[in-house]
Amino acid sequence: MRHHFRLAPMTIDVLALTLLLLLVPVVILIAMLMLSLSLLVPLLLICLVYAWVWLRFRPRAFILDEDGLEVVWPLKRRRIRRNLIREARLTDRRALRRDLGWGFRVGAGGLWGAFGWLWTQRRGPVQMYVSRNRDLVWIDLGSERPWLITPERPDELVRLLQGQDAESQPSGLRR
Repeated sequence: MRHHFRLAPMTIDVLALTLLLLLVPVVILIAMLMLSLSLLVPLLLICLVYAWVWLRFRPRAFILDEDGLEVVWPLKRRRIRRNLIREARLTDRRALRRDLGWGFRVGAGGLWGAFGWLWTQRRGPVQMYVSRNRDLVWIDLGSERPWLITPERPDELVRLLQGQDAESQPSGLRR
């Protein structure tokens, strides 16, 4: 049985930052047309970076089957084998700060979310593919780098990763 989860919709703050960043090439294009063609190179570089983030950093889906969790980007795929998953749980920013200490992003941040590594004080690097700052799913892989993702229907994904179906879900875990 396969379960398909898209990347969760952005929260309003991430959406606002994304819209602001998407205005940058528009402003440069207008400036280029009004002032100088010399702005063409920066415009092309920014567009190239934005395309790279969309195609290689921002996952579009998480597919769970009996073998594991497959993360799907437009230009690549990565499988996390189910037998490597030690724990899956819902978390939030406060709990992460408490558990991981301080951290900083390495990768893309702000445009459609935050993607890449979250380098943390207590756990080192964490694979991070988040489109919002709530309803985060922490996936612990034991000795391998943990993952932090934001799928749509995060509670359902966590239940399935824990080996529970929706009907056997204790009511205290529902959101």
